[in-house]
Amino acid sequence: MKCIIGEDVVLSRPLEGPLSAHIAGFAKWVSEEGYALYSRHRQVRLTACFSRWLGEKGADVSNIGSEHVVRYLRTHPRQVKIARGDAAALRYFLDFLRRQGVIPPEKISPHSISHVEQVVQEFQRYLLNDRALAPSTVINYAPFVRGFLSNCFGRGPVKLSQLCAGDVVRFVQRLAKRLHLKRAKLLTAALRSFLHYLLYRGDVLHDLAGAVPTVANWSMTSIPRAIPPDLVRRLLVSINRRTAMGRRDYAILLLLARLGLRASEVAGIALEDIDWNAGTLIIRRKGGQHSTLPLPAEVGAAITAYLRNGRPRNNNCRSVFLRERAPFKGFLGPVAITSVVRNNLARAGIKAPTKGAHQFRHGLATDLLRHGASLMEIGELLGHRSPETTKIYTKVDLKALRPLALPWPGGVR
Repeated sequence: MKCIIGEDVVLSRPLEGPLSAHIAGFAKWVSEEGYALYSRHRQVRLTACFSRWLGEKGADVSNIGSEHVVRYLRTHPRQVKIARGDAAALRYFLDFLRRQGVIPPEKISPHSISHVEQVVQEFQRYLLNDRALAPSTVINYAPFVRGFLSNCFGRGPVKLSQLCAGDVVRFVQRLAKRLHLKRAKLLTAALRSFLHYLLYRGDVLHDLAGAVPTVANWSMTSIPRAIPPDLVRRLLVSINRRTAMGRRDYAILLLLARLGLRASEVAGIALEDIDWNAGTLIIRRKGGQHSTLPLPAEVGAAITAYLRNGRPRNNNCRSVFLRERAPFKGFLGPVAITSVVRNNLARAGIKAPTKGAHQFRHGLATDLLRHGASLMEIGELLGHRSPETTKIYTKVDLKALRPLALPWPGGVR
């Protein structure tokens, strides 16, 4: 006897088990999230088998949780072959049931989290709630703090009062030499922040942040790797704007190339940030700062084309740019924007200075400087908080620097 779920998913047998009454609602949610027919059929069939398995095991709805998913996938039921993505699909199903109040919220036992992880999570909450740091900064700090605590205490209890300056110095000296300069500086910043936090809480009696070694760094030692204007033009021309993904990627790359935005700033643009009447765009900068920039007509037209003929309709997400695959949600962070850049460069066969998004920011600043823009104007556009940050672009203006060069001793041979 066949069973029809929704309008287009047909199962070979009736629904069974403690969750059978909620599978139709899940199928509707999956459809609204924009999943393709094959994916919807796969997820509904998987949840039906999961519910049937729960019934066979005598599971009670009030006790169903993630451990049941693990056990179910481990048993490999004969009715359905386990495939990649099934674990995520069942997690989506459980999340849906929790939102509906069908099953209780996931209970995480304190004993299942290591002592180190408990301290790291408390530190992260402090940075987010008390210090109001950007989530990306918190994410970047956490691995270094976790590594430091694991190095000092292993898997045992974390006795923060026993930390000393020697622990800090030895950890930095051992790890920093294996890291790129920028990562090494991030390491020291994370440790100083964590050690200030411990002093603030009273977990340590002395300010150990002063023991964090300084990473050797000379100002403006490197030249910004900027993508040349001709490569930008080649890249933009290569994008197929007849597709939804092409219209999205074209708008993203124009924002990078014409406004010099950071990848995180592009990912964070919301629908309400665009004032179409005034022709302006609000950008969320580092440190919680906001800037209002004029929206160039070319960029505005590209965003409009994506919103009208590329962005999924009837979507409640307020992010301008959404994933190309279901669930259609906004990008989680700058990594997704970097992937857009890398994929389009590879598709166009362009060998750019780097594979990241920051090269467009460098390219715009370099081009503006060569066309007579002042460092102050460039700094305002890029959202630099310090003029020193903008000065690095003077190193790429070779024509302006050439008259300042001293003659080589001994003359030309």
